Amino acid sequence: MQVSPLRRITDNPCDAGALSVLVVDDSRVQRRILVASLRRWGFVVNEADSGQAALKQCRSRPPDLVLSDWMMPGMDGLEFCRHFRALPRDGYGYFILLTSKTEKDAVAQGLDCGADDFLTKPVNTSELRARINAGQRVLRMERELKGKSKRLAGALEEIQGLYNAVDRDLLQARKIQESLVPDRFCSFGKTQVSMLLKPCGHVGGDLVGLFCPGENRLGVYSIDVSGHGITSALMTARLASYLSGRFLDQNIALMRRLERFHVMRPPGEVARILNDRLLSDTGVEEYLTMAYANVDLRSGHVEMVQAGHPHPVVQRANGRVEFLGKGGLPIGLLPGAEYSSFNIRLQAGDRLLLYSDGFTESESATGDMLGEEGLVTLLKAQTARKGPEMLDDMHWQLTQHEGGRQADDVSAVLLEYGGPENEDRAL
Repeated sequence: MQVSPLRRITDNPCDAGALSVLVVDDSRVQRRILVASLRRWGFVVNEADSGQAALKQCRSRPPDLVLSDWMMPGMDGLEFCRHFRALPRDGYGYFILLTSKTEKDAVAQGLDCGADDFLTKPVNTSELRARINAGQRVLRMERELKGKSKRLAGALEEIQGLYNAVDRDLLQARKIQESLVPDRFCSFGKTQVSMLLKPCGHVGGDLVGLFCPGENRLGVYSIDVSGHGITSALMTARLASYLSGRFLDQNIALMRRLERFHVMRPPGEVARILNDRLLSDTGVEEYLTMAYANVDLRSGHVEMVQAGHPHPVVQRANGRVEFLGKGGLPIGLLPGAEYSSFNIRLQAGDRLLLYSDGFTESESATGDMLGEEGLVTLLKAQTARKGPEMLDDMHWQLTQHEGGRQADDVSAVLLEYGGPENEDRAL
């Protein structure tokens, strides 16, 4: 059995009842004619003999559709329409004015008051049915839209809940990542090491750290994993375990000797081992760049490797700045890649800086890149600052260069060499 489109707004699952219609006319005969037709078509029909009575019904039982005469004593159809539109209601109410007026100005006046359609008296049954069909289509679309809006609001609420859960997880992940660099400042006699780690999001792909396998020996590193976000952060957590300063037996940069002490591997060999490990893991597409250094605090001798990372910098005690290394290949791209170490010697008062490309590739609002010259300028402006204060000020200057934002992860390790503890012993 096919249900008449006039009987129910069946396309909307939220609406299981018949359409409610309010007939407003001071003529009893006219009301009876309209009410009889509407009920025969299956509508729920109520009637009122005045605008005041109709408005009272609308407050208690808002109708879906109103058929109202224009000319009525007291409150006429236009005034009733204005009051009807001012009533609070959940859905839209369709309003049809019954009138003998056909002038364009009268029609415009009715539309301005909020009427949706007009029927000319005497009312033709076929035309009445057509006008109500048009109103029913409008109401159906409005109710469908309202239902979709409710479903969308529910979906957005669910998405917001998921976002909040992810946000909480990312905040926890940030705390975990920050724990990979537990101490921003470490002192080894006259030498001090400071670290900076500033992800551009909740978590990032930069990692800095150090380990001390024995007196007067340090390993320091700066790593930048490709990409940003969670995947890169997971890689940094894994790399931190490979270069752990807490569990030296697990540190791939060290070899255990005679069960008593650890020997530091050459930096080039450390890079090769990391390269082999990354390439042996199926499904891992990330690669990394690294600057890693073995430092002998007694002599100031530093053995380093540069694996695709920005050139390490030495700022001598007299202020002169030197960029080190020849570039090298990133780690995790090519099987069998070779990595060569190089050597420098630090004197008392020299600074060694390992940093990520978040410094040199920083862009201003006009697209100007900081570059190595800009980094030299930053360093030379820090002669009066030391340690974490120096790195924090460099980071602040960097964000000012970028217009107050931070487009990339920024990290650095600063080693300020104070010379050997005992000059005579060093000699």
